[in-house]
Amino acid sequence: MKKLSVLVCMAGLMFFSSCDVIKQLPGYSAVTEEEAGDGIKQALSLGLGKAVTSLNVTDGFFRNELYKVLLPEEARRIENTMRTLGLGSMVDQAVLAINRGAEDAVGYAKPIFVDAITSMTLSDALGIVRGGDTSATNYFRTKTTDKLHQAFYPVIKSSLDKVSATRYYDDLINRYNDFPTTIRKINPDLSAHVTNRATNALFDMIAREEKNIRENPMARTTELLKKVFGSAL
Repeated sequence: MKKLSVLVCMAGLMFFSSCDVIKQLPGYSAVTEEEAGDGIKQALSLGLGKAVTSLNVTDGFFRNELYKVLLPEEARRIENTMRTLGLGSMVDQAVLAINRGAEDAVGYAKPIFVDAITSMTLSDALGIVRGGDTSATNYFRTKTTDKLHQAFYPVIKSSLDKVSATRYYDDLINRYNDFPTTIRKINPDLSAHVTNRATNALFDMIAREEKNIRENPMARTTELLKKVFGSAL
């Protein structure tokens, strides 16, 4: 009977039952549902803060091997041609400006992500509290990516315009399209490309921080994180 009651309680938690406290099972501390939900939100917020701090600086993208924004794939195919024709400096200038735009835009993304975190329901949080190393981030990505892109796109476009990335990029594409030997003209959407890369970089860094919090006790910098992630969730 004791074994059965434990299984019933655990199953109830998986389906958001009325259990108010995660029971004192072996390896578990008493963590309320609210604390578990708030712990997930706090982990996401901490990851977001570190992601924004790391990327929203000069060279946050440009000097980062993982997140540096290159030309859109379609435009990248012309890069060697441009360099062969002595226009390498134009390519380099466009890439630098694109990354400066991404670095600038990330700073404006924080309230968008924060709103998505704070709107997460208790049921949402409890559904992922026992998940894998990056289950919270994966849920967050699935539920918010489309909305984030819609909100982030104009911010990225404005940032690219502010640092003249759009002008440098357009000059590069127009120069290529004007070549007499050019058969297939190109015009990739730069803002969409940078939006995808910047958003993915943020999610990746948030996921890394979530995993770190789950695995590394030293990364749990608040009492709530210590209680929730130290309870074998």
